[in-house]
Amino acid sequence: MQLVRTYTDVPETARGAVVALGNFDGVHLGHQAVIGEARRLAGQFGAPSGVITFAPHPRRFFRPDDPPFELTPAHAKQRLVAGLDIDILYLMAFDADFAAISAEGFVQSVLADGLGARHLVAGYDFVFGQGRAGNVEQLRVLGERLGFGVTVIEPVAGPNGAAYSSTVIREHLRAGRVRQAAALLGRAWEIEGVVMTGEKRGRQIGFPTANVDPGDHMMPSLGVYAVWAGIPAGDATDWRPAVANIGRRPTFQGDGITVEAHLFDFDGDLYGKMLRVALVEFLRPEMKFDGIEAIRAQIGKDGARARAILGALAPDDLCAAPGGARAAAL
Repeated sequence: MQLVRTYTDVPETARGAVVALGNFDGVHLGHQAVIGEARRLAGQFGAPSGVITFAPHPRRFFRPDDPPFELTPAHAKQRLVAGLDIDILYLMAFDADFAAISAEGFVQSVLADGLGARHLVAGYDFVFGQGRAGNVEQLRVLGERLGFGVTVIEPVAGPNGAAYSSTVIREHLRAGRVRQAAALLGRAWEIEGVVMTGEKRGRQIGFPTANVDPGDHMMPSLGVYAVWAGIPAGDATDWRPAVANIGRRPTFQGDGITVEAHLFDFDGDLYGKMLRVALVEFLRPEMKFDGIEAIRAQIGKDGARARAILGALAPDDLCAAPGGARAAAL
């Protein structure tokens, strides 16, 4: 997949694409319908397929003091879009200058002049331009004037008949309903980050953990989860069964939220590497313990439960790239 970070001086190989438009936070099954239609039309027209999205997320630009809320920060979104067999990802820097572009200017300067878009695909609720003034009807009108077509995807129904929604997925995760979130995403939701050096308390207890930098990911319900931990292995991922604690470590008066994963039967060096922590099931909320022995006993119980849950699943059922066999196993 070709990565383009500008709408000026775009290489000829990245012009003339059928482009899906959106923030696509989560790249959930509704988003995949929009992106999939762009890929289908690109094949029909003999053109490259593309996705345009923004980093940082516009909400984070306008409300920088909000707690992290993104389901898929830019690096995770890039990996997921690549898994959808898209030819080009246009990852636009959303800054003050970009935010000031009018709706008509966005279509003219970015999509038409910059990308030379052949055709556009957007969800029914896509808005764009300064003050979110543009909508899909305006996009159609401008497209007709500028010589490209526009396809609008109507709401795609989820398991309960409601439209797929990043907001609903966040609500599920904040309530610990990771299986319901996975059903909307089409895969287990992940926190992906670099393994940092921690305080090594897990090793002292007898359960060494990988301390993952959560970056801009939203935080789910605090507590303990059965997870698959994914270690990059070239173009593949080595998935290991694990148990993870996401929380403030009240027993040790922890400062801030940490993501700590204990990989079963693993003694390799993960420091400085990327690790994908895919949440499979919420085991229990965070607890405060009287001492090390109580912690050790509870972690042993958590680990046994996680092994049993993960033993009934294959990681590819839950953690595959979009388009593969995944969350149906839940």
